[in-house]
Amino acid sequence: MYVVYFLWTMYLGLLGTASLAFLLKGKYKSKLSKIDFVVSVITWIGLLGFVTETTILTPAFWKIVTVTALLWDISFTMLLKDYEGEELLKELPIVVRRVLMLITLVIMIGPLYYGLFRYSFS
Repeated sequence: MYVVYFLWTMYLGLLGTASLAFLLKGKYKSKLSKIDFVVSVITWIGLLGFVTETTILTPAFWKIVTVTALLWDISFTMLLKDYEGEELLKELPIVVRRVLMLITLVIMIGPLYYGLFRYSFS
């Protein structure tokens, strides 16, 4: 049980550290990226509630947050954020780029939405 708690805490810390580093480096310049940061902070609060088994607001609120944030993350990553300029991805066909971005998205934030889902719907 302590190992699981430790791993969840580490994951939560890594998510927060990465986003805060982007914030401090001034990477959130556009309105969409600022919205993404706010959505991220809200989802971290929900994940913190899941990890610590603490009730924060209501399950109905977290159900709305989970669904809305998931749709936001998918649309922001796949459609709204401009990844086309990345040097590593320039030579790949657009379909391959999108598949790689989706796989990366699932690996990086899959646990976040798993925890939010469990927190919201359990």
